[in-house]
Amino acid sequence: MKLKLLALILLFLWSCSSKNQADLLVINAKVYTVDHDFQMAEAFAIKDGKFIKVGTTKDILAAFEAKEIIDAEGNAVFPGFYDAHAHFPSLAEFLGQADLNGSKSFEEVIERLKAYEQKYPEKTWIIGGGWDQNLWPDKKFPTKDLLDKAFPDKAVFLSRVDYHAAVVNSKTLALNNILEVKPVLGGIIGGEGKVPNGLLIDNAVDLIQLPPLSDEQYVKQLQAAQDSLFAVGLTSIVDAGLPIYSIDQLQKIYEKGQLKIRNYAMVAANDSSVKTFIERGFYESDRLEVKSFKIMGDGALGSRGACLLAHYHDAPTKGFLLSSPEQLDHMIEQIANSPFQANAHAIGDSANRILLDIYGKHLTNNANRRWRIEHAQIVAPEDFHKFEKYHILPSIQPTHATSDMYWAKDRLGEKRLKGAYAYKQLLESYGKVAIGSDFPVEHYNPMYGFHAAVARVDAKGFPKGGFQMENSLSREEALKGMTIWAAYSCFQEYKRGSIEKGKDADFIIMEEDIMTAPFEKLRRIRPVRTVVAGETVYRKGNQKI
Repeated sequence: MKLKLLALILLFLWSCSSKNQADLLVINAKVYTVDHDFQMAEAFAIKDGKFIKVGTTKDILAAFEAKEIIDAEGNAVFPGFYDAHAHFPSLAEFLGQADLNGSKSFEEVIERLKAYEQKYPEKTWIIGGGWDQNLWPDKKFPTKDLLDKAFPDKAVFLSRVDYHAAVVNSKTLALNNILEVKPVLGGIIGGEGKVPNGLLIDNAVDLIQLPPLSDEQYVKQLQAAQDSLFAVGLTSIVDAGLPIYSIDQLQKIYEKGQLKIRNYAMVAANDSSVKTFIERGFYESDRLEVKSFKIMGDGALGSRGACLLAHYHDAPTKGFLLSSPEQLDHMIEQIANSPFQANAHAIGDSANRILLDIYGKHLTNNANRRWRIEHAQIVAPEDFHKFEKYHILPSIQPTHATSDMYWAKDRLGEKRLKGAYAYKQLLESYGKVAIGSDFPVEHYNPMYGFHAAVARVDAKGFPKGGFQMENSLSREEALKGMTIWAAYSCFQEYKRGSIEKGKDADFIIMEEDIMTAPFEKLRRIRPVRTVVAGETVYRKGNQKI
């Protein structure tokens, strides 16, 4: 008996020692690998922040032992979601501001601001965002009049939902020496005659200098925003356009290990920043990369700043570019002669045409440059083929379609609306789309974008049957757009975006399978666990890990 017991112990020790050591095993899962063949798996092993094997539960348990084993209990597992167009510092700032999203009138805005002031009486500025005049009965832009009555002694700054317009009170105008209406290239100071009315559109918004946060406050707000992103399954983001000082701040914060979310940060392009970063070259670390520029083409459709080929259907204006075609051409030529990627914001059909043509003019051997058009929101029928011709990747935000659909026809008319939010057509033109949210313009939850992409309805299920369903995406296409294609759009498909051996171990376990759940449930499905580089950064019921 003693010999038999010894033999069993030796056999057990031998079997253990014959196994490879891993840091984490995930077993009994329904794994959507999102690899080239869109294969399914049951389990995987992780070591040093990388996937080291993907396969069946039986094979993984036979080959590895680990400090931690997660039994997924049959739940669906996906690569970490990747938001391909976002504004991380803006979200961080917004979380500390007055939330005006969904306000049904400017009077409601005032009431929300009064409640905010009571909550934070020590603040000398009242800063908020999210108002949208398209939701109000008269659909008229707000002015400073009601703000002056309610807040005569405090500076007020309120961003429109798209961040392409703002309304301020007289105190804010005075503090920033905006005492009369004057021309602004790529923007508008609203007013009657020479008297400003408090409305600022596009580049005019930049005339306002807001009070800065301390370094400590800024880091805390970024970490709070990061926690919110992890809680909805985001592990990677694209920061779509940051000034030089913000890039430098982020670099220091990441180097101190104060942020964990992966960030592909675009430099906001102007003559100075393009010259500076081309001279600096790429910056690349495990969590932060800087190797591209964000070019602003035009404004937004909701504030009639999008640059159109013909007049707006509801106003005698065509919108405008934020820089002249000559300035755009000059910047793009410099970027084309560098290794940097270009990403251009283009909403209107005129802006899309101008930027596609300038791209085509300066790009050579561009199949691997992966230059992007951000939004590609309204494209003339004769211009869709240019995405294929010039190898330009469309970067889209599906929730824009379901947010704008209530009034987009008013702006564009029936005919032009057919070329708007045309995500399937853009996919067919290039072969891939990168999907993002544009948060905090839209909500950061990637399930809202997934739902909008596949069902083309809003949170209330409107409209019945979906908005322009011919441009909906399949679930597989939408999932790829927010994982592997998003990674591809940032030259990262070799290291993230799918669950494959050798790639970053970023994944999420969902409470239900988004690939099979009914449309009406998609927006409510949440992660039970979010993991970055093998580290659990969010667990349902315990956000602070």
